[in-house]
Amino acid sequence: MSSQLIPLVAAIIAIGVAAQLLADRFEVPSIVFLLAAGIALGPEGMGVITDDSFASLPAIVGLSVAIIVFEGAFHLRIEKLRQATSESLRLITIGALVALVGTAAVVRFALGAGWGLAFLIGALLVATGPTVITPILSVVPVRDRVQAALETEGIVNDVTAAILAVVVFKTLRLDEPTLSAFLGLFIERFGGGVAIGLVVAGIVWLVLRYIDLSPGSAPQNARLVVLAGALVAFGAGETVASEAGVAAVATAGVVLGNLDLPYEEQISDFKGDITLIVLSFVFIALAALLELGDLLALGMGGVVVVLAIMFVIRPLLVYLSTVGGDFTRNERLFVGFVGPRGIIPASVATLFAIELQAAGNDEAATLLVGTVFLVILSTVVLQGGLARHIAEFLDVIPMRVLVIGGGQVGREVARRLEDRGENVVIIENDETVIEQAREAGFAVHIGDGTKIETLRSAGADNARTVVATTGDDEVNLLIGQLATTKLDTERVVCRVNDAENVEAFEELGVDTISSTLATAQAIDNAIERPAMARWARNIEEGGDVQEVTVKSEEFIGRPIREVGPELPGRCLIGLVTHDGETFVPDADYVLERGDHLTLIGDHDAVRDAMAVCRGD
Repeated sequence: MSSQLIPLVAAIIAIGVAAQLLADRFEVPSIVFLLAAGIALGPEGMGVITDDSFASLPAIVGLSVAIIVFEGAFHLRIEKLRQATSESLRLITIGALVALVGTAAVVRFALGAGWGLAFLIGALLVATGPTVITPILSVVPVRDRVQAALETEGIVNDVTAAILAVVVFKTLRLDEPTLSAFLGLFIERFGGGVAIGLVVAGIVWLVLRYIDLSPGSAPQNARLVVLAGALVAFGAGETVASEAGVAAVATAGVVLGNLDLPYEEQISDFKGDITLIVLSFVFIALAALLELGDLLALGMGGVVVVLAIMFVIRPLLVYLSTVGGDFTRNERLFVGFVGPRGIIPASVATLFAIELQAAGNDEAATLLVGTVFLVILSTVVLQGGLARHIAEFLDVIPMRVLVIGGGQVGREVARRLEDRGENVVIIENDETVIEQAREAGFAVHIGDGTKIETLRSAGADNARTVVATTGDDEVNLLIGQLATTKLDTERVVCRVNDAENVEAFEELGVDTISSTLATAQAIDNAIERPAMARWARNIEEGGDVQEVTVKSEEFIGRPIREVGPELPGRCLIGLVTHDGETFVPDADYVLERGDHLTLIGDHDAVRDAMAVCRGD
């Protein structure tokens, strides 16, 4: 048996690695390829993997889930929760409740399941999970607030859905299932798991901080200590009560991820590699054991369940969770589309099915596994596979603007840029300034802006503009050098505090803003051009000046005299830039595709005109 098992496990891991490489190549979540590989290797395909291939599959799945949940929880940073504001909280409360009740109702009436089984399926399908969300976000770099909300929802709902499903399952197995019994089981598993996770996290932290791990191999030992801690937390939780281990390992991950651990970068890289291997193995193994007959047995009822979850329940819960928040309409549509289910529903449903079959309830086991895997397959393939295309269609992948320096100047620049819809990230390392910027509602990346690693981790590879606004010319000059030589950004703007340093900045080829010259220019405008100066000072109260590139087919090939009156409100075209030349256009100038227009007028009218010119 072992002679057959070893090459099988090796082949599964190799195929899993290949799936990861294909996912990176085609910018599609790896789970799409993992599921396809599993089905191809299973009884419905080549028959390489069968029900008898892994006698201890439940234990393997349990430990794998522990590593996967710990990995996701470890990356749940408190600073990201702050950026997500109220949307994350509502997604894991109101949204989870809508998903639970809505899914249970659809399963009950579309498939004719009893309410108990319907709520069990609903509890499992609350989870989205980092195993499916993280690969999507790696190829769809949305705004930080959207990313934080999706990551938080995935990690928290993974844990709560697993515990909730187990409690529902255990309650159904009781002779007299009651609400008080349900609440007692939930508190026992969740509370016990959290307590164990806190204890394990504390012990791991003490070991890493205060015990000599041998200087020569300390990073390796630190990685092993953290991995052992995750497995111990899960095992201890499962000893107390089944599925308390999920809460324990998630708690340990969140706590350790937000502590100042030594060798944190090496630990994170190591855990990521282990998680990829484990995830590949479990997904392929579970998908291989899926029987096509279980899916076909659902009939049209199964199709109704999938369509309702994807196009009714998910958009509804996202709408209720984000109404009145900071998400744009298109961001809400995108989040409403992205809700693939992952490893937690698949693994826990498989474990439940084994117990149900052992109890002689084959019909319930078939309905449970068939429904859960049908939803997983449909959401992973459609929502995961099409996520990048949907994001591009909805235009929710904005180029970033990095503002280095979160002082008064940096915050004012960030406020103006965000007001016109830019995706701004402030880079700062002063704790007081960081707190001020966060209180003002800005996304802040903590780090030294003069280091290329900091710039890249803040999103420099997807940045259109880098702005250096610190009060130190040497710092701004170094940032300008890094941005122009190491990064592929369209524009670099640097603040110059000493007018004598302007020449050094201009030699870099960056846009230079001298505080001295800008102040002198403002004074000159107040003397020689008072009307313009007054209007510019009061621009925040209703006026605006913006630039936009003409893309609308309705405007291309038409003269200014025809286009001007069609612009909304009190708005006019002040300047045109064509082939690098900027001028005031006459009425007969004919607009061409790619012309750059400077629009002047009322704030709302200018914003509406920009949308019209772009063809939105």
